[in-house]
Amino acid sequence: MKPFSMKTDPLTAEEYLEVHIRGQQLLQTPLLNKASAYTEEERVNLGLKGLLREGVSTIEIQRRRSYEMFLRKHDDLEKYIFLQGLHNRNETLFYSLLREHLTEMLPIVYTPTVGNACMALSHITRDYRGIYISPENIANIDEIFKDVSLPEVRLIVVTDGERILGLGDLGSDGMAIPVGKINLYVAAGGLHPACCLPITLDVGTNNERLLNDPLYLGYAKPRLEGKEYEDLVERFVLGVKRNFPHALLQWEDFAKHKAFSLLERYRHRILSFNDDIQGTGAVTFSALMTAMKIKDERFSDQSFVVVGMGQAGYGITSNIYTMLREEGLSAEEAQARIFAFDLPGLITDDMPDLDPMLLRFAQKRSRIAEWRLDSRATVSLLDVIRNAKATTLIGVTASPGLFNSEILAQMAKNVDRPVVFALSNPTSRCECTPEEVARATNGKGLTATGSPFPDFEYAGRKMVSAQCNNMFIFPGVGLGALVSHTPKVTDKMFLAASRAVSACVTGGERQKGMLLPDLEKIREVAVHVAKAVAIEARDSGLGRSMDDNEFERLIRKAQWEPRYYPFRAAPQRR
Repeated sequence: MKPFSMKTDPLTAEEYLEVHIRGQQLLQTPLLNKASAYTEEERVNLGLKGLLREGVSTIEIQRRRSYEMFLRKHDDLEKYIFLQGLHNRNETLFYSLLREHLTEMLPIVYTPTVGNACMALSHITRDYRGIYISPENIANIDEIFKDVSLPEVRLIVVTDGERILGLGDLGSDGMAIPVGKINLYVAAGGLHPACCLPITLDVGTNNERLLNDPLYLGYAKPRLEGKEYEDLVERFVLGVKRNFPHALLQWEDFAKHKAFSLLERYRHRILSFNDDIQGTGAVTFSALMTAMKIKDERFSDQSFVVVGMGQAGYGITSNIYTMLREEGLSAEEAQARIFAFDLPGLITDDMPDLDPMLLRFAQKRSRIAEWRLDSRATVSLLDVIRNAKATTLIGVTASPGLFNSEILAQMAKNVDRPVVFALSNPTSRCECTPEEVARATNGKGLTATGSPFPDFEYAGRKMVSAQCNNMFIFPGVGLGALVSHTPKVTDKMFLAASRAVSACVTGGERQKGMLLPDLEKIREVAVHVAKAVAIEARDSGLGRSMDDNEFERLIRKAQWEPRYYPFRAAPQRR
């Protein structure tokens, strides 16, 4: 039985929740618990008299009390534990607090602190949240999904924990990522928490630290691979389609070799996307678009070096390539402006066993034949930046310090206003810091990072660095896809989302060097992104046919505000 349903009083038009549980059970249900905010009437009608102290608080008073406790925690991991504890007691209050202090708390509920939480999740777990699907229970997937107490599931974020941020295989301890992403869907996009479900495919781990840890709570066996893995994912997807036919599925933190194949296999069978490929590509593209506005240049005027051709690197490079083609370049001309660099070095068309997906980003060997190299044995990153006269350098490598002073100095020699994006998460894995870019470029570099960095002073100026946070993209994409009723999420929808985000950066913000909007505007940004996605879905013949203003009205109406609804006890069945 679902614990509540949303109702509207036919006489007064008051919205209220009809509640099917009472007393202690009500207080232990995070979606329904109002703690000291239950009214006197609710306390009487719902069996709460004597279970609460006499004082009745507003959500504002509760928020003040919770923030006071948050400030008492002097360690970021302890702050994370406190906030997740609040999340597991009272979801409405948790999201009200998060909305009120979003800029301060975002690095706690997501990067970089969520990485530390994943590393220690089996040791800090207090309550379980979400669903774990394993080889031991996949046969019962319909029963598992039918027992989900949410009124209607419209959003699922799923991981298998194999590639958590830049930290690698963390098994089912990676559950903190889907939970954190849903925190952002609700806080930024406005989706109602009652329709959001985090899931982990607990298919084992190859991490010896976890396998040897007696406190590890996951499926403590080597990872499923090959056909066994594919069969489990297939059964999972079919279970989602049967039980949650209107849900959007977001693939999150899968290893590269699985992420691409899963996206291609299921993107036309179920409403879904991969945030690491498409979301990261889209938000980086937004920041690049703003950088071009600041420089008053076109993409076709640039020379791009992208280091790290995993999911994020591929998504970013694909968007750059698409934009170069839109600006009128031929396929060969677009290819000539992109220098993709990975573990083997610069990707060239004569490499043996070259991944077919990377072929359109491979430089022709003849193009680099006359380059001046430090060593004929290999083409180093510095060689590429120097010879390609790179104007834009993007790193998604999880290699801290990769963009050293020599590389940054070369970028400053190549162009007056170099663009340097060091996008690896968490902070400890970042290729360079914004301060290092400022020192190397005399404050002229345009910088973005994956994790948040504080503003700083350089040469008497306040310097800001954009955080290429996927939160600018995926909540709005998800909201727009659901409101538009599109059966699939296309690449064009992500491009529309990128343009919408960049358009939200004001002229004044661009003058300060900001490449993405102020985070405090994230709800409004999500509206613009969702509207752009819905319009693209409509114009592509996939979504609902309604005018732009009607889309915006529906999107704003769909955004949930964390407030307490009146409760009424459900009529007793006879």
